Amino acid sequence: MLDTIKRWLGNAPVQIQGWGELSSWVRSQQWTLRAVREPEGFVIDGRSGSTAWRLEWGPSQRAYISGAELRIRAELSVPRELQALVLNRELMDAMEKAVFDQYVEGVQTRIDTATPPEMRWLVMFPKLSSTELKALRDGYGALSSYKPWLQQWLAGSLTPTLAALPTSPERPLVLMIARRRLCLRTSLTQPDPAALQAWLRLFDCALQEAQRVAIDEIDLHTPSTQPSLFSASTMPVDAART
Repeated sequence: MLDTIKRWLGNAPVQIQGWGELSSWVRSQQWTLRAVREPEGFVIDGRSGSTAWRLEWGPSQRAYISGAELRIRAELSVPRELQALVLNRELMDAMEKAVFDQYVEGVQTRIDTATPPEMRWLVMFPKLSSTELKALRDGYGALSSYKPWLQQWLAGSLTPTLAALPTSPERPLVLMIARRRLCLRTSLTQPDPAALQAWLRLFDCALQEAQRVAIDEIDLHTPSTQPSLFSASTMPVDAART
């Protein structure tokens, strides 16, 4: 998949045949559109203020997303140790069941690197309680290597923005921060400008709120020691493999 993305990027922007509306919209925003053959996918490079982001649409990179996947990424000025995850409740419940079935019922004792980090984190990091989730309690779950940072991230406009979105098992939504990068993942069958703009608004909100959170006095070098789903004796996890 990485080789495919590299082929998409090439050395220069490409005018996409058959994506006229998309091309016009991207040009109107003064962004850059790069792609290969329709309907395999495309890449858009843009900016939110002074922060660059990359939007990718194409074949899914995650088993929990069927069909086409939308991914948006941007770099953050946060400690590398910070890891955080917000996802819709249906997806979290399904992933927890899959992890339990595979690694407990299947008598496998270690989560390997083939398992997506968002699934590994379910057993590594503490989750926010229903009380801590507040308006997101019914539709979302959230966890982090450092809960106070996560709570501050959700304390502003990100919570009402997420709460206003309809959630369903057919539309998984993941917001995650890892290795100083914010990433949004969701399913998207038709990448029309209106749909892309809506997801970009959510991503921009998450990005701005992450940049808002003060980190000067947060000690992120003290890892969480209590897994959220299984005890350490049940499932040893190599915390360095994230």
